[in-house]
Amino acid sequence: MNLSDQLNNTALQHGEKTAYYFLDQSASYAELNGAVNKMANSLEAIGVKKGDHVGLLLGNSPHFIVSLYAALRIGATAVPINPIYTPDEIAYILRDGDVKAVVALDLLLPLIEKAHKALPGVGHYIVCETSQDTPERLEALNDEIKQKVTAFTHALASQSADYKGPQLDKDDTAVVLYTSGTTGKPKGAMLTHENIYSNAQDTADYLSIRREDRVIAALPMFHVFALTVVLNAPLMNGGTMIIIPRFSPKDVFEAAKKYEATVFAGVPTMYNFLLQYPDASRDDFKSVRLCISGGASLPVALLHSFEEKFNVQISEGYGLSEASPVTCFNPLDRERKAGSIGTSITNVENKIVNELGEELGAGEVGELIVRGPNVMKGYYKMPEETEAAIKDGWLYTGDLAKQDEEGYFFIVDRKKDMVIVGGYNVYPREVEEVLYNHEDIVEAAVVGVPDPDYGEAVQCFVVSKNPSLTKEEVVDYCSQHLAKYKLPTVVEFIEELPKNTTGKILRRALRDQIKPA
Repeated sequence: MNLSDQLNNTALQHGEKTAYYFLDQSASYAELNGAVNKMANSLEAIGVKKGDHVGLLLGNSPHFIVSLYAALRIGATAVPINPIYTPDEIAYILRDGDVKAVVALDLLLPLIEKAHKALPGVGHYIVCETSQDTPERLEALNDEIKQKVTAFTHALASQSADYKGPQLDKDDTAVVLYTSGTTGKPKGAMLTHENIYSNAQDTADYLSIRREDRVIAALPMFHVFALTVVLNAPLMNGGTMIIIPRFSPKDVFEAAKKYEATVFAGVPTMYNFLLQYPDASRDDFKSVRLCISGGASLPVALLHSFEEKFNVQISEGYGLSEASPVTCFNPLDRERKAGSIGTSITNVENKIVNELGEELGAGEVGELIVRGPNVMKGYYKMPEETEAAIKDGWLYTGDLAKQDEEGYFFIVDRKKDMVIVGGYNVYPREVEEVLYNHEDIVEAAVVGVPDPDYGEAVQCFVVSKNPSLTKEEVVDYCSQHLAKYKLPTVVEFIEELPKNTTGKILRRALRDQIKPA
């Protein structure tokens, strides 16, 4: 079984069921499946074959779902790309990913006009119309570009809703997901049909996502967290997606009430924005049975404040692109442990090892490694990096973690983010947890900075709602909860922490702001 077949089966069995709501539109599973078949026919008509790569430069919309599943259905490999990346970042992925055709927002037409000669490998662009003047803009393209461009509506209207695709093998590459590139050039993680199908199924089972659920899709669909948890997992069982084009607390709360949402998934910064939204009340999330957090560590103080205000449990989990992505979640049928990423989901193994690859005991900090049907086949065109990441079937995550006696895992920090002060390990998350407990601090991030005496020192960046809060007060507060070597030596107040489009705090950008001593 694969995701394409699963969608087709759901359309046959529950064709009248609503697959998604988007703005003022909705579509049944039969309508969605028909659109996928039309796009599959259209992709083949422009020369896309099994094994070819199709770039998706799209935001949260039905265009993304239809294009993704159409690519999967014909046996092509989907390459989702953040549409607000810079032209250079987009061009790098299109070239490195050997992308043959692109489905893109009309907002990117200027980029297509400028870059089409520099990207000879891209033979065709399907452009999604989002504004009334798009047809005129397409018509105004010069003949050379026009030959390569098709309007999304025409791509669907010109094709049949019937389609019989090629046989798909479970080991065929279904998706290439480029890592966010916070360190060096992005790497393309190759995920097979088995990888993405098994992780969607196992996640849906572990979190009890069922046909009756209505899942808010505010996370960006081009990111692996959204791809599995709010898109593929609901579609596995005939659930309904509530698609929000762009995250905003107001839109999330309005959609939750209007469509009686039952599940919300977000990253910690989203939960912070929702919590801080002045007009929010418990009534806004009264239909929500479960909130899911991932993408970064969720501060415990934020978790408790959110749950208390909205009377809904947050299940924090863990994943990474190379694992499709989910490996752990806090279970729903037994104790949820604040600060933990939970236990291994069905069919996935996690363990903690030392630098020799030897498994460590409870409470010992080491590297988290993962094994299961969700682990990627490797990095695209990077055999050495693949060999370094996957050893004896285990994916080495680069995250430092520990496990308790009951099998719950706790992320300590990124291996690369650890600060070493005079030979002592300081985990940024430990300091950040303390900072988040301060009543005047909204957001905080900790990085290591060079220190002539101790090798490294702790610097924290703080977003405060109290303009009179001082560095001395912050350090004094931390001293009540942390050993002296863990205390920040520098406190910098800023208006907002830099984040990528998935809400992950960019520590590298913070380090770049640090002035040399």
